[in-house]
Amino acid sequence: MYTHQKDIKTKGKPLAQTKKALVMVHGRGATAASILTLAQHLAVEDFTLYAPQATNQSWYPYSFMAPVVQNQPALDSALDLLDQTVQGILAEGVASDQIYLLGFSQGACLASEYATRHAQHYGGLLLFTGGLIGQDLNPDNYQGDFKGTPVLITTGDPDPHVPVSRVEETVSIMEAKGAVVTKKIYKGRPHTILQEELDLANQILSGAIGSSTSDTKE
Repeated sequence: MYTHQKDIKTKGKPLAQTKKALVMVHGRGATAASILTLAQHLAVEDFTLYAPQATNQSWYPYSFMAPVVQNQPALDSALDLLDQTVQGILAEGVASDQIYLLGFSQGACLASEYATRHAQHYGGLLLFTGGLIGQDLNPDNYQGDFKGTPVLITTGDPDPHVPVSRVEETVSIMEAKGAVVTKKIYKGRPHTILQEELDLANQILSGAIGSSTSDTKE
């Protein structure tokens, strides 16, 4: 049973010209069009941008920390739509290491869950305030090898939706699967994206980040 219609917005130069794609996943209550506006702050002039649209503007009904069964069938449908997006890009002859995934909040949770279930050498994962999905995380769900994929993952401390503990769990699982993770925890930060997060994302998009860093901002 599927709950999301296939609706993928695109922006930028044709993929045949760029051979490099950024898949942008919007948050709850937002739209593909709104997440695409984030491109104004990102070094993506040479990327083709893809933004799938969630039906009714939500990828799944409950918190990402709820038991997975409560978020079905919407969650599986959302993951399938993301897979259709990525597979469509691969089918155009683009290598996986030229595919980048970005998400904010619910979109970051979906992007992290999808990428870790299909771990391969991506160009990078930009996970603004998100983490892996489920009340309890089942390592058996996660397949493949990130092969050094650079990952940026962030949250506030506290954040109303994404606890630091889940970000820590997510980092552990991703690193065990070969990701190179930059984790940023921002004390007292509201549920938003800071300029520093955009700057770090741009380092990954431009290929400048390759080493693991982790710290907490006071």
